[in-house]
Parts: sequence; structure tokens; C-alpha cells
Amino acid sequence: MGVLKRFEQRLEGLVNGTFAKVFKSEVQPVEIAGALQRECDNNATIWNRERTVVPNDFIVQLSAPDFERLSPYSGQLGDELAGMVREYAKQQRYTFMGSVKVGLERADDLDTGLYRVRSRTLASSTSQSPHGAPPPGNAPGAPGAPGGYGYPPQRPAGPPPMPAGPPPGQAPGSPAPHDRTRRWIEINGTRHQISRPTMVLGRSTETDVRIDDPGVSRRHCEIRTGDPATVQDLGSTNGIVVDGQHTTRATLRDGSRIVVGSTTIIYRQAEG
Repeated sequence: MGVLKRFEQRLEGLVNGTFAKVFKSEVQPVEIAGALQRECDNNATIWNRERTVVPNDFIVQLSAPDFERLSPYSGQLGDELAGMVREYAKQQRYTFMGSVKVGLERADDLDTGLYRVRSRTLASSTSQSPHGAPPPGNAPGAPGAPGGYGYPPQRPAGPPPMPAGPPPGQAPGSPAPHDRTRRWIEINGTRHQISRPTMVLGRSTETDVRIDDPGVSRRHCEIRTGDPATVQDLGSTNGIVVDGQHTTRATLRDGSRIVVGSTTIIYRQAEG
């Protein structure tokens, strides 16, 4: 049984059905849980072959109506969501720098049914389980020190390091083992590492990077790594604009600006 299914079943038994009434709002708890999983995946920082660090402090921003419905249960829901994140991290062999916390926050710029997730990595000196404790020998000021929401663990300069070669089982067409190019995108100050041959962006919770923008289609576009990297429109309603030009497909360079709906995506890449 999957992590999300177990989480959903646990919620069904809470508070004698109270949650069932609360969650008649547009935003469903399992949808938030899936977004937290993707937040971990998109902000995972590879330290070495044995350790991949992910955020441990999350804020789920909700529309005013959804927040009013859920806020009376924020403590219990936050605990359940944090437990789900820990379970998912264990399954994916991720490591945290401190205890996992999930909170709810009202965002007046969001319409009912829309939400966004902000995350950061906070170091903790508290002794915890292997999936909640700081890595042994972590020096003061090392990556993972407190940082702003929406950012991966802070490093002195540059993006998180990428592995030298593709991970085991990576699909054909991925960069060759000697390719040391690091690739990522930036959306509203949030960095999303590109660690696979393709990255799908859109409004759906099933995409690699979810964009909360009514002008964005469920599966809007796809970034493909390679030499050169490209972006491909996936039949979206409003199309894509790359470096000021409306197009269905374009080559990407470091600093290319991709506009989908009212959201600007900055593509970045660097050698080393």
C-alpha cells in the first residue's frame, strides 16, 4: 500500500468523521500530502551517494475559505502530514536536518481550491531517528542552516550539486555519465533542481513541478535536458513564451525566461 493511501485511511478514522465534513472544501488532504512529497523531491540536495537532504519545515498556504475550514484542525492535520512526510522520506532514503513540521497559513491572493507549499531546511541539535537527525559531523554554518521558505538547503554559492552521472535505471537519452552540467529552474524565488531527462510543469498535482496559476494548463510544458536543453509546449491553452517569443518549442540557454500564464520560469545551467 502506498504512502498516500495509508495517510488517507488514517485521516478517515480521525475525530469520528469530523474531517470528512471539513474536507468538503476544494482542497483535499491527500492533495496536500502529494504536494509535500513533490516539494521534497524537487528540493532534494545530494550530499553524497549515501545522503540526500530534503526540507523539514513546511508551510501550506491556503485560500481564505479553505483556511477557515481547516485551521481548527491544523494541529492534528499538521501532525498527520508530518508523519506522512517522514514515512515518504524513509521510503525514498531521504535525510532531514531536524524535526519535520507542517503548518497551515492563510494566503489572501489564492482562490478557493488553490494552494501553495513553501519549505525550508532547519538544522536541529535534538537527537532523533536516522531520518530526522542532522548528519553526523555537520559543522556549524554548514548547508541546512535556517533559510527562507521555498529554498533548498543554503550553500555558500551556486545551486545544489548534481551527481556525476545519471542515477541507476535512468531512462535512455539522459545525459552521459561524464556530463557535469547542473540544471535547475527558478519560479518566484524557489529553485527546482532538474535531475531527470524531462521535467513536466503545470497546474496538475501529477506534474513534476506544480504551478498555482489559473492561466496554466494541467500539463502545460516540458523541459528536456540535453545538448542543448529545450522546452516543449504540451498542447496548453495559453501556450508558452520563451525569451519574448510565442512558440511551441524552443532551445534553452542559461537565463532563458519561459512565461506560462502569468508565471515566469527562469532556466539556469552551469558547468562543474
